Amino acid sequence: MKTIFEKIIDGEIPSARVYEDELCVAFRDVNPQAPTHILLVPRKAIPRIAEAADSDQALLGHLLLTVKKIASQENLSKGFRVVINNGSDGGETVPHLHIHILANRPLSWPPG
Repeated sequence: MKTIFEKIIDGEIPSARVYEDELCVAFRDVNPQAPTHILLVPRKAIPRIAEAADSDQALLGHLLLTVKKIASQENLSKGFRVVINNGSDGGETVPHLHIHILANRPLSWPPG
């Protein structure tokens, strides 16, 4: 069964895409936790960061460098937060690795 992110990647569910390439898709979160809340999702279905394989190293690096591209494209020069949730205690709600990019409001520490 496909996750909601796989359906978004495949175009079965509409999304407000802000970036895509052969390895990943980024779109605005429908339940934003900040004025800017973008989800970056690899096209490859990796359930969570703890299940990434050594062979995923290049993809994981690509995702982080894509965060940089998106931040520049979105003019997030004042700063942004990058979050990867892992497992239910980590706040994961969709079993497909994804990166949250949050910005345009002061973000406190510690989170959550």
